[in-house]
Amino acid sequence: MRICSAQPHDLAKLLAFRQEAAAWLSRLGTDQWRRPYPADKLLATIEAGDVFMVRDSDVTAATITLTPEAEGGLWTAEELEEPCLFINKLTVARTHSGQDLGGRLLDWAGDRGHRAGAKWLRLDAWTTNAGLQAYYLNHGFQHVRTVRQGLAVNGGPRVSGWLAQRATGPATHGFIDETASPNRVS
Repeated sequence: MRICSAQPHDLAKLLAFRQEAAAWLSRLGTDQWRRPYPADKLLATIEAGDVFMVRDSDVTAATITLTPEAEGGLWTAEELEEPCLFINKLTVARTHSGQDLGGRLLDWAGDRGHRAGAKWLRLDAWTTNAGLQAYYLNHGFQHVRTVRQGLAVNGGPRVSGWLAQRATGPATHGFIDETASPNRVS
């Protein structure tokens, strides 16, 4: 499997990918990702070079967004002074579930963050999705706090405020990495 940067022509595929994940999450009893993600926002993150895709031959097996930008209102000013990268929209195709592909992507992100000079990988997860929170804890993240106050970026109520982080570091992830070298974070 190889990991590459998403391109604007991947937008429709990534939106469909998210819909597939939302349907699966709904079957698990969570409302996570029920609202469609705005295509213009996803396109902007693709064009910024923050969206990556794992490909298994011609099939998209997983995706992750890795950005130096934090969602407002979640992390303290002191935390934001530390060099870090933020994980968003980690999604694995149902056809590739059960292979720890998400865990390998987290290792890849930690390795990329380390090469970029980041101290931390950080994320915010759905506050009511205990299974997702356990997943991240089982992959080396530590819960920092849960933020329930304030509005999300899209103006809706805060629903993704379970904050966690893990240190970056060199990792063996097993992907053929076709991405450009990461930009340094400050």
